[in-house]
Amino acid sequence: MGETDAVGKGVTNNRAKSRYELDVDGHLAICDYRIEGGRIIFPHTLVPRAIGGRGVGWRLVTAALDDAERQGLTVVPQCWFVAEVMEKRGVDGS
Repeated sequence: MGETDAVGKGVTNNRAKSRYELDVDGHLAICDYRIEGGRIIFPHTLVPRAIGGRGVGWRLVTAALDDAERQGLTVVPQCWFVAEVMEKRGVDGS
């Protein structure tokens, strides 16, 4: 794996910056993370206003959660949006 890996839905995992990224119309949405042991902690998600309200955050976070699941990581949602997506998907983090 390189420093940036495609994880699906147009989302990439930028390992060098510890964040998932989704470029839409030249605007970069990000979902920061850090890995501690077998846990992935999501402290912050940012979707620029110019692309807000189009499901970009949902697409970004669901791809990040799917990738964390593939890696067998326990999700710790410090970001309210990640927690909301998990709740709506019926995911408990483990």
